[in-house]
Amino acid sequence: MKQSGIHNEAFGPEKIGLTNLAGIRWNDDEKTLYNLAVERGEGEAAAGGALSVSTGKHTGRSATDKYIVRDSETEKSVWWDNNQGMDEDKFDVLYADFLKHAEGKELHAQDLNGGADPEYQIGVRVYLELTWHALFIRHLLRRPEVSSLASFVPDMTIINLPSFRADPARHGCRSETVIAVNLKRGIVLIGGTEYAGETKKSVFGALNYFLPSKGVMPMHCSANVGDEGDAALFFGLSGTGKTTLSSDATRTLVGDDEHGWSDNGIFNFEGGCYAKTIRLSQEAEPEIYATTQRWGSVIENVVLDPVTKVPDFDDGSLTENTRVAYPLHYIPNASETGMAPHPGTIIMLTADAFGVLPPIARMTPEQAMYHFLSGYTAKVAGTEKGVSGVQATFSTCFGAPFMPRHPSEYGNLLRDKIAEHNSTCWLVNTGWTGGRYGEGSRMPIKATRALLKAALDGSLNDVEMRIDENFGLEVPVSVSGVDDQLLRPRDTWADGSAYDEQAQKLVAMFIENFGKFESHVDATVRDAAPTAA
Repeated sequence: MKQSGIHNEAFGPEKIGLTNLAGIRWNDDEKTLYNLAVERGEGEAAAGGALSVSTGKHTGRSATDKYIVRDSETEKSVWWDNNQGMDEDKFDVLYADFLKHAEGKELHAQDLNGGADPEYQIGVRVYLELTWHALFIRHLLRRPEVSSLASFVPDMTIINLPSFRADPARHGCRSETVIAVNLKRGIVLIGGTEYAGETKKSVFGALNYFLPSKGVMPMHCSANVGDEGDAALFFGLSGTGKTTLSSDATRTLVGDDEHGWSDNGIFNFEGGCYAKTIRLSQEAEPEIYATTQRWGSVIENVVLDPVTKVPDFDDGSLTENTRVAYPLHYIPNASETGMAPHPGTIIMLTADAFGVLPPIARMTPEQAMYHFLSGYTAKVAGTEKGVSGVQATFSTCFGAPFMPRHPSEYGNLLRDKIAEHNSTCWLVNTGWTGGRYGEGSRMPIKATRALLKAALDGSLNDVEMRIDENFGLEVPVSVSGVDDQLLRPRDTWADGSAYDEQAQKLVAMFIENFGKFESHVDATVRDAAPTAA
């Protein structure tokens, strides 16, 4: 077997059963991977230097094809209502078939870390069939010092073979696509999909499982920090503005997607960003747009002009889930350490397309836990395949697909940390005002930024507050630079009774959704629920 590159020769592929390979390219750098991907026809150079790739039929995660091995360790610790199980013997067969399928292939191997805090990071070895996948994951995870590669021992191993086709009857899965996670053995198998995000999210899922037992809160959020060490977290589902609002040129970006909160403060899990690019513009999001013009960035499923190779970010013909992957240092104000102090401010973002929620509201720790467990936003027609009209979405912990443990474990951790560090929590609506989607208008981004600035600099703590009549949250009566009417959602509607009716419908949705958590939380959290008329 031909091998090239620096690696731990005492801990090679045979340790996990990979044998009879044509070769392994160990820890190739970005330039080597980029050039090789183009040479092999896996992608092409876009205008500006990004590597443009297509992920084939899978343009997003295959959530229904993901499984966690059900064994003596995970039986009582995994939230099985939310996660699919795979029998150990089925995994063993799948693993053996993966190893057989890899024979005769030249694989890439990347030794990387998940987690910026050395006390809590895990070593991740990724074996990859596709060259551009190696470049992608090298951007997204954290790159160890070259001097440490000769002694690198992984805590977790991922084998990603897109050409593998699973057999549902033989492997105990649903289709030819499979993502099988064996937490006890620290092995993830990914087959039948070229969507690179599966590798990234596998690491996030593992950290979400292992860190709570160490008192660390894993979070699907972005984070930034001011010059005075005033750190902030931004929770939110896709489309709520999480990446955009945390990319503030006046503050240092810690990370855009996945973080941990330990006794040491907060830390980024990743070494890069994976931002949506659909309808991306230089005017609205200059920092992210600039990364699409940088050499080495990976743009996924973005249509290029056939002659000029200029990306058309308004073209969603391949998918609405177009993406750019890039190392964190491509953002000018990014943190070099990926670490920051305990957050003084926590922002929970929601895009309320029903036009009910105020643009900003302060929450108690119990209310914050309630809304964290709820994970509410609303999707509108055209944003996602199969969505028509307005649909309420409740994704617990603002990331249900990546939560192996029961949400109450994460919710209790968050509430305790908020209380311990006296963090101020705000619910921010980036959705609609003056009516529901189709009748009202999108919340002005200028107003949202002004409200966030006031929350982050502490000036909102000193303004007069009123209690929202539906959700019991504290809402500012007046904020400099923001129309007072905007802070009173009912007054922005032409028909106040129509607002009341819509508000009670939304309250009912919250109450119904939270029913599954009521037996897992104490009375103070249950009392934080909105009030039905």
